Amino acid sequence: MALMITDACINCDVCEPVCPNGAIAEGEEIYEIDPKKCTECVGHFDVPQCRELCPVDCIPNDPRNKESVEELKVKYVALMAHN
Repeated sequence: MALMITDACINCDVCEPVCPNGAIAEGEEIYEIDPKKCTECVGHFDVPQCRELCPVDCIPNDPRNKESVEELKVKYVALMAHN
């Protein structure tokens, strides 16, 4: 399952630089996560780095983008093939 950033985001800029897939970008009002690039850090880390560092705990699972760990692994492999 991809992650999402809620409107509780304080735009602290902690999450964007730690995303290994470049899935996080500054949006119009808050940071946003591209579900096509988010693997919850599968393939890179044991836990999602953005969620680990977020000081306001505003990065839940995105219910609109449900994926299994296996699907996240496949997405990771595809993303790495394009880099």
